[in-house]
Amino acid sequence: MSLTPAFLDELRARTSLSALIGRTTKLTKAGREHKGCCPFHNEKTPSFYVNDDKGFYHCFGCSAHGDAIRWMTDQRGLPFMDAVKELAQAAGMEVPALDKKSAERAEKAQSLHDVMAAAAEWFCTQLDGLEGSAARELLDRRGIKAETKRTFGFGFAPDARGKLRAALKQFGDAMLIEAGLLINVEGKEPYDRFRGRLMIPIRDQRGRVIAFGGRIIGDGEPKYLNSPDTPLFDKGRTLYNIDRALPAARKANRVFVVEGYMDAIALAQAGIGEVVAPLGTALTEHQLERLWRIADVPTLCFDGDNAGQKAAIRAAHRAMPMLAAGKSLKFVTLPEGQDPDDLIRAKGAGAFEALVRDATQLVDRLWAHELAAEPMTTPEERAGFRGRFAELAKAIADPVVRSEYQSEFRRRYDEQFAAPPRAPFQPRQPFVPRKPGQKWSPPPAPVTEDAKAFRAIGIDRVLAKAVLAGLIRHPVEIARHVEVLGSLRLADGALGRLFEAVVDVALEDQALDSGRLVTILAQSGFETVARDLLRADTMPYSFTQATGDETRAREDLDEAIAILVARPEVDAALADATSAMQARFTDEAFQRQVALVREQQALDLRLANLVQSNEDARAFDAEDD
Repeated sequence: MSLTPAFLDELRARTSLSALIGRTTKLTKAGREHKGCCPFHNEKTPSFYVNDDKGFYHCFGCSAHGDAIRWMTDQRGLPFMDAVKELAQAAGMEVPALDKKSAERAEKAQSLHDVMAAAAEWFCTQLDGLEGSAARELLDRRGIKAETKRTFGFGFAPDARGKLRAALKQFGDAMLIEAGLLINVEGKEPYDRFRGRLMIPIRDQRGRVIAFGGRIIGDGEPKYLNSPDTPLFDKGRTLYNIDRALPAARKANRVFVVEGYMDAIALAQAGIGEVVAPLGTALTEHQLERLWRIADVPTLCFDGDNAGQKAAIRAAHRAMPMLAAGKSLKFVTLPEGQDPDDLIRAKGAGAFEALVRDATQLVDRLWAHELAAEPMTTPEERAGFRGRFAELAKAIADPVVRSEYQSEFRRRYDEQFAAPPRAPFQPRQPFVPRKPGQKWSPPPAPVTEDAKAFRAIGIDRVLAKAVLAGLIRHPVEIARHVEVLGSLRLADGALGRLFEAVVDVALEDQALDSGRLVTILAQSGFETVARDLLRADTMPYSFTQATGDETRAREDLDEAIAILVARPEVDAALADATSAMQARFTDEAFQRQVALVREQQALDLRLANLVQSNEDARAFDAEDD
């Protein structure tokens, strides 16, 4: 579409900005401008000004700023082209015609929207039919009311390879594949992607279905399966429930971020509608930007387990470069092992609101995380702690916010580690000997509750690479381990992207062999990373080798995955024990610390045994030769 700067300037000139904003925001004349209370944040004293001559609005409280088009996209939540079309219609202007390529893209997108709408309707019909009884029972067990089921458009995908394909045959296989509803495997008939699953439509902010999430009904893996990226759906830019959360968030002036669909739905059913969720990935920069257009300080409510808290810290680090004046994050810490759905069903919305009132600010969460990460008993450890915070602050692009964080970190560091003030002179107290058997313990060191509660964990990246190489060598093992590996959120960057690609490809064709998997990865741009992982001389494990005993390799791969999963849990528990020792030395705390160190050593020995067994296997092969 040819939207020239001249056309957009003419559109702005023909639009009375004060009249446009005045439809929803009370404005009063103030000289040559209009003023009112800002619609982007709560305030009692007007600091929001609209200047018709210059064609922009500005809030001196929260720095919201823009023109007529920006108002329509930020305050009304419209996509850019929809905002332009609505303003042009009001101004009596004709939007320039689409060029041929743009027209083809628009026509295809519209057709895909039709496909997704038809699929959503068909899934809903299946849920109400005979085959949907197990899915309905699942919803009943989860406490989902009939009204909620209709509002969120729950459906059911029968456990069959071609029922959806047959029902939507009028659209053709090519369009169903492009919409992500069919899987196309070379040399085979296309077949339904979602089978035997409770279906949850994913909508854009205009309420149009753009993708689906499917939850397995009984046993099976993966537990949740999302649509792949399509021309309509980019999971890194999409937030689940955005269409319903937007109006609720603007009314409540807050927005919550939870981990999954059912968490968002449970909160909405309990009357808390301003909730969104990322779609099976860590919170991305694009999603953070979108959240900040909804509320100045979104609140992250991730699960209370180690994986959820690790995801929260990852989001905090990802947000740091993007912080701006008034733009930050808050964190709700859920009870360990619980997610928002569990909490709401057990204790109701009041329990969630109570946690929200005690939400932790971004700076406090970062401080507690780093403070609990490792001991601070030596100058070198304290220097490392100080350096990590210097790097965090340095990442902030906004110079004013960066300066504030640097000052705040220095202040906290000085308070935490400054020498205690010299006490006034006191007369020497008489010596009182300890009773026989009584042990001396030092006075408790200052330690916050957050520091004791928060767990700094992380996976072994070297072992993670070996496991990923093993999964590429033995792709049939992926389905058995995908849920536990996914919960580890392996890594960002190339390793994380490769892991996601391996899982997606292997789950689409569970009979895939290693050679075919490597070929598909190469076609998807992962050739160099995959080749480096599969070099036989880089990792001395049986499951990373191209030849050898297949049974032994799979057993070793199972053991390696078990170690990969167990190590962060042991590390987290040791961090807790170390924090407790810093607070107060006791025999019990000391013994707990010793036991956990031994557990770490045992895991190291198990891993070393895998390396040794691989060397034995190579020696055995050499004897056979």
